[in-house]
Amino acid sequence: MTILRDFSVQAATAGLLSAFVGAAASFAIVVQGLSGAGASPKEAASGLMALSFAMGFCGIYLSLKSRLPISIAWSTPGAALLATTGAPESGFAGAVGAFLLTGVLIILAGLWKPLGRWVSAIPTPIAGAMLAGVLLVFCLAPIQAVGEDPWLSLPVIAAWALMFRINRLYAVPAALLVTVLIIAFSGQGVPQDAARFWPDPVPVVPVFDVGALVGIGLPLFLVTMASQNIPGMAVLNANGYTPKAGPLFVTTGAFTLASAPFGGHAVNLAAITAAMCAGEDAHADPARRYWAAIVAGAGYVVFAVFAGFFTALIAASPTYLINAVAGLALLATFGAALTSAVSDPDMREPAVITFIVTASGLSFFGVGSAFWGLVAGIGMHAILKAWRKPST
Repeated sequence: MTILRDFSVQAATAGLLSAFVGAAASFAIVVQGLSGAGASPKEAASGLMALSFAMGFCGIYLSLKSRLPISIAWSTPGAALLATTGAPESGFAGAVGAFLLTGVLIILAGLWKPLGRWVSAIPTPIAGAMLAGVLLVFCLAPIQAVGEDPWLSLPVIAAWALMFRINRLYAVPAALLVTVLIIAFSGQGVPQDAARFWPDPVPVVPVFDVGALVGIGLPLFLVTMASQNIPGMAVLNANGYTPKAGPLFVTTGAFTLASAPFGGHAVNLAAITAAMCAGEDAHADPARRYWAAIVAGAGYVVFAVFAGFFTALIAASPTYLINAVAGLALLATFGAALTSAVSDPDMREPAVITFIVTASGLSFFGVGSAFWGLVAGIGMHAILKAWRKPST
């Protein structure tokens, strides 16, 4: 009864808005990421559905248990990583094996403090440079789309820019809406055989390929922790909530493991949309804001039902147009990562090396460039640190 008394229309509205923004702004990136990792259209729809269910039920569970506005999301930077890394030699089954490794590592980070400290020990500029290198390809997509077809691409960019000036939260949904209208009026439409609201769950038997585990699983874990879980904790702390990080990481890792066999790559704490549920706009009383996260979770569960339709919509869209929307959605994250990368003059060279190697798309022994960028940056940092003269 206490839970029901805490419900408010204001919190519910904030939660619905959070779910709408979170899903509309990044589901295209998730589908592109899963497809880039080798998923078929049915497997991508299954993965989108699994992720939506996982983050919805995870958010509801954690918020009800803690009575705190714990917002959960999929790893958008992680999806961008998948799209830029490409499919491993073992195909999507190898990627699923890497997803399972990511879930295990997230759980270990919550249970075993040394692992969490090791992740935190990676210099922030190098972590930011790796993320910026991963996102660069996507952020170039809007310009490339203009070169491909300015008549279709410029209205999408214009809608994003105008709405960004009015309310940046709605900028990407506005661009997506214009994209949908372009598809509708261009006569392409959504394929009838693919536009099923309820996608079939497609279980994938994982393959534990060393190249995929190192090239996808490890960078996906680092990107998820550095760009989602740690900022998500910071947002909660900034709004006066101080939950223990360990149990939250363990729970999100467990839901990642549950979604991985059906194509889900990572479930984690929300960062941007978390502020919408944890801030004053959700409710004047901080003790009643957890309902915003509960409603947001319910919104993601509903979104899961339409995963097949949204995946089919992307399949029916020109690739360059979807990539443009994804690039616009990632501009802010790219800017923050790039700023973090070059903010420390003493770390600038290692960070730049990390960025260049990651953005190059270099692959050795079946291991993608994100891992090699991290190795190159940390290696350069170690060399400079070893030979740096002590200050007098």
